[in-house]
Amino acid sequence: MVNNLVIEEMKVDDIDGVFEVEKSCFEDYWSKDSFKKELSNNLAKYLVAKVDGKIAGYVGIWFVVDEGHITNVAVHEDYRGKKIGDKLINELVQVCKDNKIVSMTLEVRASNKIAQNLYRKYGFKMAGIRKEYYSNNKEDAIIMWNDIKEV
Repeated sequence: MVNNLVIEEMKVDDIDGVFEVEKSCFEDYWSKDSFKKELSNNLAKYLVAKVDGKIAGYVGIWFVVDEGHITNVAVHEDYRGKKIGDKLINELVQVCKDNKIVSMTLEVRASNKIAQNLYRKYGFKMAGIRKEYYSNNKEDAIIMWNDIKEV
């Protein structure tokens, strides 16, 4: 648990820190330019988790009509196990409720049981599999959905 955690909307000034988290979490990571483009995407919303002003994690979502598609969830390895991912997802669910989103979806690595358990906590259920979705090692993705009103 982190006492001095702040969750806020991502700003351009946050991109270097977000990119640092992104690189620490994923082999097939997004570029800084990708995050800059997302900040100007009217259908996207990104939140950052800061501990003492340093970016510890982030989450992103695209709003498609009345559904939210989670694009990324990442917590820097130095901050894992401190409920930061939980707080980011909780805040994201609230953002979805505020924006009249009725359901959320995401893909998660089949091997990432910790993330799957976190998503289940927020009502996500397995809805299918995308075979060899992750290009770097041909790992399958589990598609998960939730119904916001149940959260």
